[in-house]
Amino acid sequence: MTKPNTPVEDAVIASSEFKRSSMAAKLNWLRAGVLGANDGIMSTSGMVLGVAAAPGATSGTILVAGVAAVVAGSISMAGGEYTSVSAQKDSEKAMLELERQELKENPEAELRELAWFYEQKGMSPKLALQVAQELTAKDVIKAHAEAELGIDSDHHASPIQAALSSFVAFAVGGMLPLLAVAGPWIEYRLQATVSAVVFALILTGYVGAKIGGAKPARGMLRNVVISLLTMGVTYAIGALVGTHWSSA
Repeated sequence: MTKPNTPVEDAVIASSEFKRSSMAAKLNWLRAGVLGANDGIMSTSGMVLGVAAAPGATSGTILVAGVAAVVAGSISMAGGEYTSVSAQKDSEKAMLELERQELKENPEAELRELAWFYEQKGMSPKLALQVAQELTAKDVIKAHAEAELGIDSDHHASPIQAALSSFVAFAVGGMLPLLAVAGPWIEYRLQATVSAVVFALILTGYVGAKIGGAKPARGMLRNVVISLLTMGVTYAIGALVGTHWSSA
């Protein structure tokens, strides 16, 4: 028969589980950065190739379109991330405030509720109550926030940091096709852009798959196929529309 853990041991286990969830959250941020760069690469490459396909498109025209795509995309990504993380932060603060109010009004019921959460993890009712009491004595809000809400009461995601990360990730990704298409190799700008984009997306596909614990080959292939489809469609549209307007 397995010897049951002491309350202290179970408290340590609970803390370790929360640290693992915090590490998962950090990996999610890293994955978001990779995806932001991915978006920058695909969006910008599609834009510049669509413009480049139009008859009479000059390097200056392509460069202006590419810069506009990078700036607009970066700002859009940053704004969306800021709004999303701000809403998450406000929600977490509201839940913590509600928890504080409930603890103030009925601490006994909240203690039983916390013990119930540990019972669901496999502890006996007596042991779960002991763990709940010890964690509550140390930091009542932190104990309830981690167990019941799954959040860290001491740390909240920063909307500004999230916005800056998204802005930089998209901009860095978008600069690659922009530099490739606007380089001095005018005769080969299509080939240079496609080659640069495919290489970059193989890299981001590999990193993204590794972060998520998936097989890299599938992620890399998916990235490349979607990118080639995006560039092909926008190039065809640019050529079609450009030809129409030039003959009008």
